[in-house]
Amino acid sequence: MNERRGPGGQPLLFLTDEQLRRGIEAMFFAYRGFTADPDRILQKHGYGRAHHRALHFIRRSPDTTVNNLLSILGVTKQSLNRVLRTLIEDGLVEAKVGTRDKRERNLALTDKGVELERELADVQRERMRLAYRDAGPDAVQGFRTVLEAMMDPDMRRHFNRLMGPEE
Repeated sequence: MNERRGPGGQPLLFLTDEQLRRGIEAMFFAYRGFTADPDRILQKHGYGRAHHRALHFIRRSPDTTVNNLLSILGVTKQSLNRVLRTLIEDGLVEAKVGTRDKRERNLALTDKGVELERELADVQRERMRLAYRDAGPDAVQGFRTVLEAMMDPDMRRHFNRLMGPEE
C-alpha cells in the first residue's frame, strides 16, 4: 500500500468537507452540553460564563496576576475588570498587591470562591467522565490530541504551563 505521509512521517488523513462540517457541528452541540450545567449554577448567582472562566483560571493559578489572566482569557481589560469587580465585591476573589511589583494585583479565590468553582468543575468533570467512559480509552487521548492541535501557539503555551504532571 502506497500511503502518503506529511511532515514528520505521519500518515495524511483526508476528510471530506461533510465529515469536517459534522465535526464542527458536534463541537457546537457538545459545547452547549458542556456549559449547560454550569450555566444553571451561575444563573442562580447572577453570573455568566466570563465569571466561570475567571474563577477556573484563578483556581488553577493561585496568585496569578491580572495581566496573566488577561492573556489567558483573551478579553479586554475593561471586560475583565467588570467581572473581577463583581467577584471581589461578592467575596469570591481577593486581590492583593503584588509581591514583586507593587503595581500588580495578585488574584486568589476565597473559601467561598473555591466552593463555587468546585461546584462548577464537579458538574463538568462528571459530564467529561461519562463521555470518556462511553467513548473508550483510545478516544480520550485522541480527543485531547485534536483539541491541542486546534490551539493557537500562545494558548498552547498557557495550556502547557497549567497542565503540570498528569495524575
